[in-house]
Amino acid sequence: MLNAEVAKRRDTAISRGVGMMTQIYADRALNSEVWDIEGNRYIDFAAGIAVVNTGHCHPKVMAAVTEQMSRFTHTCHQVLPYESYIRLAERLNAAVPGDFAKKTIFVTTGAEACENAVKIARIATGRNGVIAFGGAFHGRTFMGMSLTGKVEPYKKGFGAMMPDVWHVPFPQEVHNITTDDAMAGITKLFKADLDPARVAAIIFEPVQGEGGFYPAPKELVRAIRKLCDDHGIVMIADEVQTGFARTGNLFAMHGYDVAADLTTMAKGLAGGLPLAAVTGRAELMDAAHPGGLGGTYGGNPLGIAAANAVLDVIEQEDLCARANELGGRLKQRLEAIRSVTPEITDIRGPGFMVAVEFANPKSHEPDAGFTGRVRTEALKRGLILLTCGVYGNVIRFLAPITIPDAHFAEAMDILEESVTAARVA
Repeated sequence: MLNAEVAKRRDTAISRGVGMMTQIYADRALNSEVWDIEGNRYIDFAAGIAVVNTGHCHPKVMAAVTEQMSRFTHTCHQVLPYESYIRLAERLNAAVPGDFAKKTIFVTTGAEACENAVKIARIATGRNGVIAFGGAFHGRTFMGMSLTGKVEPYKKGFGAMMPDVWHVPFPQEVHNITTDDAMAGITKLFKADLDPARVAAIIFEPVQGEGGFYPAPKELVRAIRKLCDDHGIVMIADEVQTGFARTGNLFAMHGYDVAADLTTMAKGLAGGLPLAAVTGRAELMDAAHPGGLGGTYGGNPLGIAAANAVLDVIEQEDLCARANELGGRLKQRLEAIRSVTPEITDIRGPGFMVAVEFANPKSHEPDAGFTGRVRTEALKRGLILLTCGVYGNVIRFLAPITIPDAHFAEAMDILEESVTAARVA
């Protein structure tokens, strides 16, 4: 079987609306390595978009799922509950930042988590308005894409967005957008368009994902917290991509000196199985009536088993420290590449959630073409990279945090060769 043959079948069978970043059809994977159906081997610096932080097929995660499969795969927790669901909720309630009583709900996707966080904020406050940020990504459902601050490809052609969702600028130091600009945007909203007494929530990513891996400055997070406290607004931290050791903390908000009221999570939570959650202040989480939250597959027992194992692995293998170590080494190598690559305009990100941004050295305009060439050259050499950013000029590095040193070193060499080749092309 060849990749090209399967690709033809895909074009016939699968909707064009499901995007494709590569034409590599996976056959098997282990930790940071993936082999395709032709037997080609790749180093995976995508990790399913920050999903397998603990690596492909981590033995402890696989063992937990296998053991659960031998018992039952589904009952629907609302019909026949199970203890592991409660145990995972207890662990997240204790782990999520915030010195207050918390409760949790489980759903299936990150978009669902963000949807439910907005539902919770609205029913708890009796308000409708939600403020989000330009460049944000919160999902592809109607509320998710309404919250998302990026038109292409997420909003284009899908008609009117959900009402009462408002966007303000997100700080981007490299593009001269400051925290003052962001807060001035909110002030302008409050003066011209939106009574703060109508705002249910402000949602933000501690590090923007699809938007370009821009970290939220500490002064922004503090200012949002104060604004929410002053006006009775619910502060939502979207940790779908930043959670579970990726940023060098279990949650990125551990790196700030304030806590969100609600935290959404998914991706790295269950090591590759579909599971998401909202954890937050108990009084907010209890605002909804029974049946108002949940879903048939929410908290599937296989995902719950995987997530409990993922939390064990993160603790036992000290993956937060490992993320900081790998991120430091990656930034050091990128700085060395930068010394001979004027196209590199910025290197950023906490822990092992690192990105490099490219711009034309003469015009200083974002250079998506150069970025795409780096990704293509890396793929030719067996390294899977992802791009992101509103202008498509950012490469984000999301390898499993469990990647062996030898594979990491190999990937760094490929990266350097790819940047050099992109400059020649």
